[in-house]
Amino acid sequence: MESIIFSNTISDDLAGFLNRQDYSQLGLIMDSNTQEHCYPLIKSKLLPHRTFAFAAGEINKNLDTCIQIWQWMTDCGFDRKALIINLGGGVTGDMGGFCASTYKRGVRFINIPTTLLSQVDASVGGKLGIDFNGFKNHIGVFAEPIAVLISDEFLKTLPVNELRSGYAEVVKHGLIQNADYFSCLKIQDWESQDWKTLIEKSVSIKKSVVEKDPKESGLRKILNFGHTIGHAFESFYLDSENHLLHGEAIAIGMISEAFLSNKKSGLTLDELKQITNLLLGVYGKIEIPMADVDAIVALCSQDKKNDSDRINFSLLRKIGQCEYNITGSITEIKEAIAFYKSL
Repeated sequence: MESIIFSNTISDDLAGFLNRQDYSQLGLIMDSNTQEHCYPLIKSKLLPHRTFAFAAGEINKNLDTCIQIWQWMTDCGFDRKALIINLGGGVTGDMGGFCASTYKRGVRFINIPTTLLSQVDASVGGKLGIDFNGFKNHIGVFAEPIAVLISDEFLKTLPVNELRSGYAEVVKHGLIQNADYFSCLKIQDWESQDWKTLIEKSVSIKKSVVEKDPKESGLRKILNFGHTIGHAFESFYLDSENHLLHGEAIAIGMISEAFLSNKKSGLTLDELKQITNLLLGVYGKIEIPMADVDAIVALCSQDKKNDSDRINFSLLRKIGQCEYNITGSITEIKEAIAFYKSL
């Protein structure tokens, strides 16, 4: 498992960490947003390094950008003792780590997540990858960074909608593993949260699950609650004017899959109402045209948890307890989306 460092002064802590490493060259991958807003927070303390910046956005998390990154690494003459820093959100961590772990069969990398979403979710657990032909995270590997440096300093650089997007994964952690955590989230306005405390709590929940099941053969699947349907929405609207941020799509997915949890796994109607009320209160409701539903449902068949022709879900027995490998039908998915549309 990677070393997770919670930092109070990111520039000093990164410099200190790098001083303890043995590497031949230092490269830094970021997107256009982190280049402008986050790179200046660490640049002055970095030893000589080369940088690569790509246009921000999930739409650029693809093979074309990977080819550019691999070419940059090659042009820089990076050898297998090079060290890569991925500075950015989930897109940068996923894709930068994927490129580092496949370049010359793998060079070491560090993740410095700069969004709430990446700090509580994407940066922990060694899942790396890119989107392919409209399917989210379709090509990828498991590989651990040598360290993850997490600082809430970066959250000040985020637009409100990006901060809110990351909050969906915080809510998910409470729903799947810790009912008391979820209860605390219910009574506190989401914008007034103590982010440092929340990040450390969410990271500890995810880390405990990943350590028991690093390759997602069983228990780790509970981290996908809300994601079978949520990823379908995210993928469907990825290239459209109705583009959804990850957390916005996962909020729809969690409401829909909470409905399935009530239907199939024992979640009570009162718990379903609690989940629905919290998520609608934070994310509102997105209008979904009936004409889009069949295509969204079809995307669920590409989910990575599926087994042969069975669509598998991770569903809640109750708030704070989740089970996995629960098979759902196309009809049930349509019912779940209809429930969301009816709210």
